[in-house]
Amino acid sequence: MTVWLKILLLLILGGILSTLGDRLGTRVGKARLSIFKLRPKSTAVLITVITGSIISAISFATMVAFDRDLRIGLFQLEDIREKILESEKELRKLEKNLFAFRSGNVVISSGQTLVTKTIRLNKNSDTKKIIESILQQANFYAFNLVKTNQSKYRRILLVRKDDIEKLENKIADNRSWVVRIKSAGNILRGENYVYAFPEVTLNKIITKKGEIIAQENISLSNSDSESISKKINLLMASTLAEVRRRGSLSSELKFNPNQINNLGKYLISKKNEDFQIIARSIDSSQSADKVSISLELKYLEKSIINKS
Repeated sequence: MTVWLKILLLLILGGILSTLGDRLGTRVGKARLSIFKLRPKSTAVLITVITGSIISAISFATMVAFDRDLRIGLFQLEDIREKILESEKELRKLEKNLFAFRSGNVVISSGQTLVTKTIRLNKNSDTKKIIESILQQANFYAFNLVKTNQSKYRRILLVRKDDIEKLENKIADNRSWVVRIKSAGNILRGENYVYAFPEVTLNKIITKKGEIIAQENISLSNSDSESISKKINLLMASTLAEVRRRGSLSSELKFNPNQINNLGKYLISKKNEDFQIIARSIDSSQSADKVSISLELKYLEKSIINKS
């Protein structure tokens, strides 16, 4: 409904109601009625005042009933104003963080893991004590990032009480869990508090010792050092993607760089041969562990690699 249409409807409604009120007042005056022991003339004036008030109330109620914007403006204006103010504060905070990013002052990023622990409780375990120990380790790590070397060590990590209670209930059984304490926002150097939250994940077996995780075929008849390097990098990326798919919480692999370099040099020295590069797990690993791998070569018949 446009503004002009709203005004037109209000004028029409006001005209109709005022006409009715005027006729009612005229009839009351002619009838020389008296209420509250008032003189007929005073009674007519009182009726006119009451009628005018009713006209205003009906007009107002009608506009409120049919105009959503007016209802919002009248009854939700304070809530909206508070949300505008909260948004402005959030915007200023984002601007502050953006400037800090550019200045290199952000020492803890939002969602960054402060500590990771794998735990399994039993009936004799002191759950509260174990959780407090995890929080202390997270606090120590966060404090060293946020404060300067001259700062006196203290508790700066803040975690909601209900989050801790949920964590206690979650890990109360005898299964193995991975608990991570994460930052709830970007933290600048020198800030007084680090707001954090716990994240708990059921611990899993990610790899078994000696298991092949990923593999990549390579033909050396049309490969140079650059293409060999790309093949190895692709294999490493595929390996990391596979362990993450299985539930690994680590963002990197553990490997011997010298072995990778030597394998690349060996492949460069070979001509007109086909190989399969295999990424094999060195040890068994669980959710919170970095997966240790080694790369191996397997000679392939040309018919095999051509089919792949």
